[in-house]
Amino acid sequence: MAVSAVRIASIIGITSELDHVINLCGKSGYFHPEDALSFYSDTRNFTPIADSDPYLTPLQSLKDVVTAAGEHLDLVEDSESDLSHEQLIDYANSFSNEMEALIDKRLLLDQALDNDAKSVVEISHFLGLNLDLKKIFACKYIKVRFGRLPRESYDKLEAYGDNPYVLFFQCTSDKTHYWGVYFAPIEYVSEVDRIFSSLYFERLRISAVDSTPEERLQVLQKQIKTHQAQRAEIERQIHSLWEKNREQCQKVYTHLEELHTYFGIRRHAARYNNNFIVSGWIPAEYEKEFARQLDSVEGIEYSIEDAKDAHKHEPPVKLKNKKPFKAFEFFVDMYGLPKYGEVDPTPFVAVTYILLFGIMFGDLGQGILLSIIGALMWRLKKMKLGKALIPCGISSAFFGLVFGSVFGFEDALNPLYKFLFNLDEKPIHVLAPNTTVLILCATLGVGVALVMIAMLINIYSCFKRKRYGAALFGSNGICGLVFYASLVIGGVGMLLLHWSMNIFYVLGLLALPLLLILLKEPLGGLIERDPDWKPESWGGYLVQNIFELIFETVLSYLTNTLSFLRVGAFVLVHAGMMMMVFILAEMVGGVGYVIILMIGNIFVMGIEGLLVGIQTLRLEFYEMFSRFFEGGGRPFQPVSVKKE
Repeated sequence: MAVSAVRIASIIGITSELDHVINLCGKSGYFHPEDALSFYSDTRNFTPIADSDPYLTPLQSLKDVVTAAGEHLDLVEDSESDLSHEQLIDYANSFSNEMEALIDKRLLLDQALDNDAKSVVEISHFLGLNLDLKKIFACKYIKVRFGRLPRESYDKLEAYGDNPYVLFFQCTSDKTHYWGVYFAPIEYVSEVDRIFSSLYFERLRISAVDSTPEERLQVLQKQIKTHQAQRAEIERQIHSLWEKNREQCQKVYTHLEELHTYFGIRRHAARYNNNFIVSGWIPAEYEKEFARQLDSVEGIEYSIEDAKDAHKHEPPVKLKNKKPFKAFEFFVDMYGLPKYGEVDPTPFVAVTYILLFGIMFGDLGQGILLSIIGALMWRLKKMKLGKALIPCGISSAFFGLVFGSVFGFEDALNPLYKFLFNLDEKPIHVLAPNTTVLILCATLGVGVALVMIAMLINIYSCFKRKRYGAALFGSNGICGLVFYASLVIGGVGMLLLHWSMNIFYVLGLLALPLLLILLKEPLGGLIERDPDWKPESWGGYLVQNIFELIFETVLSYLTNTLSFLRVGAFVLVHAGMMMMVFILAEMVGGVGYVIILMIGNIFVMGIEGLLVGIQTLRLEFYEMFSRFFEGGGRPFQPVSVKKE
């Protein structure tokens, strides 16, 4: 359970070396910048560095034109270039302008093709008119209107039979409309337009028609072929330009992306006269390597100190876990990272989550299947949850062996028990009355053990952070552990062994720890030499803390312990749900028996897997985390160029 040690690095030098230092910090891949001004109490002669990023615009232009061209930029490993920073910017701008000009031409041709397609659709509705439209549009005394009329409105035209100008000449039709044309003398056109408008006539303005519709369609088809050929040529030029510059573009893009990313460190730096100040965090294991790189830079001075010496600063947190536990950092992140110096709960979470999940979801077949699903989720989608499901499924399969359940078949493993242990049947029948009570009691025992372990972790963490008052007198410290353990041992002894707790047991192991917990703040202040260890009012302090002791501390021991009954309850729920599946399958019989079993197993896996996952996480967060883990740490985020 470890949080990686970090160091605070402070670098001071002449302004001309700022870019060199920033690039060195960025290329290291492990430099987490911090606001330099926050390390000084008097900042009157300091000014933040607010220079504009010269790499942002050319970098964005390069990415935009390459994306518009239908290509993709990748970061390359070998990004070294003989070009200076100014030449990199010039190359990006030059390539972007050249590519953008071709893309603009392609866009104009796309618009022309779109207009051609619309014109084809428009004129196609009026094929068969056999009229020279140029002459029609040239008439001075007659107006023509092209468009479409709803089918239900077409039938209403008969109502205007006494008006000789309300005539609609149909050309084509679809399921909802008739397409056609009507004519009207110029002196009556307003009235005729009003009538057709009331019939929901939708006018279509046909443009650039100087012949018959058939002839116009032929012209449009030739025009489309010409535009398509022109567009294909532009597309070829775009592809040729990209292929010619691909390798150089990738290098320039990578270099600009690095410079742009590293330039962000400037926002954390400060200027002092003609000098700069840069501060940031580095992992302790890279201290010598980082110092060696800084030694190669002329005109700077630096210091690297332990994180605990950086007063009034909360060091960032970098979790350091073995490979089997790393998948469960996902759950710790959900709750909140530990503060620097606090115990990393990831290994504890990994072990307890796998254990509790397996107990509640104990089925050999479903557990193996769950592991396979988790592996696919991780391999195909890189889902962190999938990586955590793999050991959870294995744990479920193990407890499935213990409970003798394979996809709900409770007797399928009897031959295995006979071979290994010479037993005629499985030793644990989950739904048997005696076994049910035993399972519930066993899960309570598991809960008690885990609560005590959480207390021990808290004691260790408090001593590590020099919080001696909480370690000794806290409800989750030594006094709390003594009270809880004595209460459990005394209660179990009275129930099972008929013990009786004498006065010395009650006073020494129950009453005294509670009294010390009640006085934890003043006692802790005395031990930690706090000058303000006395409460302002002893009466108010005692009244408030007595209520907290009774209704929060003591009751939390009870409720946290009883919460682990849900572990045993889910063992019974799983067996009960699968029993119902088999009852339904037997009622159907035949082929339906197999189908019901398959669907039932999928349903139980989905529903119970979700519920068990949530309930296990709840036990972690509320019954265990709350005893030793505060959270609130900030992540270690080094400056680095990452592939999008």
